[in-house]
Amino acid sequence: MPHTRRYSSSERDSRARRRHRHRRTPSYSSSSDRERDRDRRGRGHRQEGSYVRSRSYDNRSVEQRPFDRRYCEGYRRFDQSRERDRDREPHGAAESYYPRDFSPNMYDYRRGREREREREESYRRKGSRHEIVSTLGEGTFGRVMQCIDHRRGGAHVALKIIKNVEKYKEAARLEINVLEKINEKDPDNKFLCVQMYDWFDYHGHMCISFELLALSTFDFLKENNYLPYSIGQVRHMAYQICLAVKFLHDNKLTHTDLKPENILFVNSDFTMSYNVEKKREERTVKSTAVRVVDFGSATFDHEHHSTIVSTRHYRAPEVILELGWSHPCDVWSIGCILFEYYLGFTLFQTHDNREHLAMMERILGPVPSRMIRKTRKQKYFYRGRLDWDESSSAGKYVRENCKPLRRYLLSEAEEHHQLFDLIESMLEYEPSKRLALADSLKHPFFENLGISEAAGTKTWEGNRDISR
Repeated sequence: MPHTRRYSSSERDSRARRRHRHRRTPSYSSSSDRERDRDRRGRGHRQEGSYVRSRSYDNRSVEQRPFDRRYCEGYRRFDQSRERDRDREPHGAAESYYPRDFSPNMYDYRRGREREREREESYRRKGSRHEIVSTLGEGTFGRVMQCIDHRRGGAHVALKIIKNVEKYKEAARLEINVLEKINEKDPDNKFLCVQMYDWFDYHGHMCISFELLALSTFDFLKENNYLPYSIGQVRHMAYQICLAVKFLHDNKLTHTDLKPENILFVNSDFTMSYNVEKKREERTVKSTAVRVVDFGSATFDHEHHSTIVSTRHYRAPEVILELGWSHPCDVWSIGCILFEYYLGFTLFQTHDNREHLAMMERILGPVPSRMIRKTRKQKYFYRGRLDWDESSSAGKYVRENCKPLRRYLLSEAEEHHQLFDLIESMLEYEPSKRLALADSLKHPFFENLGISEAAGTKTWEGNRDISR
């Protein structure tokens, strides 16, 4: 343990004198010197204090800090500027804020309301176009907010706010380009793709304003305890999805990320009934009108095609085997979506390529030898067949959870068989043999589509190219 340093009495006296000399109050030749020194010390104190930040703010993520700061300042800036102006006025000038005949006991509430309206108008003129109501969802790209758009007469819109990260901003620019082309060729929104109203850059955050829609078909399914949709509801939603995606394909565009989360109801109001057998409340959506959303990964035919596209469960075999992809990969995704609507669970519940291929073979039969010969992913195959051990734990899982497609039928009624005939045609391994969406709309499954259900779903006429 170190010893405390000791000093002789003479050293202690000299050190005490030095400390006293340093603490001595400085002398001033004039009052102006005294004020100048006080100002200098005041500036030094403020400068030092300006580096102090709250711990809670520092603990936020790097991306969250500018987001919170910029958006909060936007809403407070006007009121703070008024407070600053009031503080700068001399005490005698406070009268300028009130009329000469003003008194606390004689307040005109009508004039107060008028001043509030004037302040609100001024607030809007200073750039606050969107008033946030609630958060609709969040993702890696940023978040989607429900807002009131004051320039659209107070209409409610969905505002997609992109993080100030270059890769997300670039994806947003590509999405805006696709949405502008769609608006140009479908101004009346007949082909059921989400409508973009406007876009802008707010302090580095790309913001896209959309029509406000309701729950996604997946979220409704989830909130309904994964109770599948009825065959009639599946028919109407399937027709709309095929119509919307056919519109994209006709115009040399592939969505590449079709899934129930990206199919949204226009209105998700529902009726409630009680299931006596299962002892639970069950919801039935009133209207099955839907829109296709999320064009952040959409790709024109002439653009670069990424090697991997689509969310895992809806990914086509040609994408897994890296054989190149085009419009048919969207058709495969639609087949998986319709199966999920009909049964309430995912067809290919996996996160591994080899297991995914094993599930396909269990449900749809063996992978064609031509695709096996052409693929660069030979590690998944051995002697022209899938390298898969059915006796392993993964093999047991696939065997117990997957079965041939037709064995998933819930009824032997003709319309159920027609649906599965449509799904089988969409889940064809060979992209060239897969059902085209133009033919899918003529499938017998859609012959019983009600007139009221088909209203507003006029077929696409002509081949209008929006890729240029």
